[in-house]
Amino acid sequence: MIVAAREEAVADGLVMPKVARFFQNIEAYGNPYRELRQDRGRWAEGTGIEPYHGQEFLFYVGCVGSFDEKGQRAARAVGELLLNAGVSFGILGADEECDGNEVRILGESRIFQMLRERNTGLFQKAGVKKIITLSPHSYNVFRNEYPDGFEVFHYTKILGELIEEGRLRPATKLNMRVTYHDPCFLGRQAGEYEAPREIVRAVPGVELIEMARNRQNAFCCGGGSGNFYTDFFGGGQDSPSRIRVREAAKTSAEILAVACPTCAVMLSEAVKDEGMAEKLAVKDIAEILKESALPRNF
Repeated sequence: MIVAAREEAVADGLVMPKVARFFQNIEAYGNPYRELRQDRGRWAEGTGIEPYHGQEFLFYVGCVGSFDEKGQRAARAVGELLLNAGVSFGILGADEECDGNEVRILGESRIFQMLRERNTGLFQKAGVKKIITLSPHSYNVFRNEYPDGFEVFHYTKILGELIEEGRLRPATKLNMRVTYHDPCFLGRQAGEYEAPREIVRAVPGVELIEMARNRQNAFCCGGGSGNFYTDFFGGGQDSPSRIRVREAAKTSAEILAVACPTCAVMLSEAVKDEGMAEKLAVKDIAEILKESALPRNF
């Protein structure tokens, strides 16, 4: 119902300038950052990650993982963990296209349909059957808004299974207190609460401390519904991201763990705004696991 109302507003030209620029950038560049398409796979340089050529899994990284520094760190961590575990996977690199999740939610059905058709055609032509996503946003749209024919997994599910199978072995004791933030599109939208927590618990020396609001009651980081790109809420003291990091700080955790590149960016900025940078760090779960499971020269 909300999406339909936004579609009507877009059709009538009743959108904020920031939203209009977001749509324009997606259509012209394939990403909201106005970055060149050929640079989309540069995050993987030097990792040994191969282009997709029929491997078991396509690792779909998305716009934030491709172009934002924090997202790139998470993408590299996931990719290196998959490599170390011997998973057969590849990436599309410069051929990857925006998934369109936020485009759809913000009501631009024409551009979303274009992205869906391009991605579906690309996946089918490449022979993709299984997709691992970095972002819960990609996970949501591929599962619910794209044609059937692809199995879609969020990376936490895959990494958790690799730990269970003994293909990833967290061994280095990290001695840290961690609290975990449930991403909306992985938690409330998809019902996945345990896989990320199981990964954290598998790391020796890590104490997992829950925030008062967790799982289905978790508070949003404020980046959903396109706000990550359009900043509807602004960065004021009562913004969702700043409220959330204050909740994290109350646990006395040293690390605020995330499983979404959008959450990583929103909450990292909020930590800075709250003056908490020296006592609370935001890390993707894959980065934490990598510290424990991979040799230091990997």
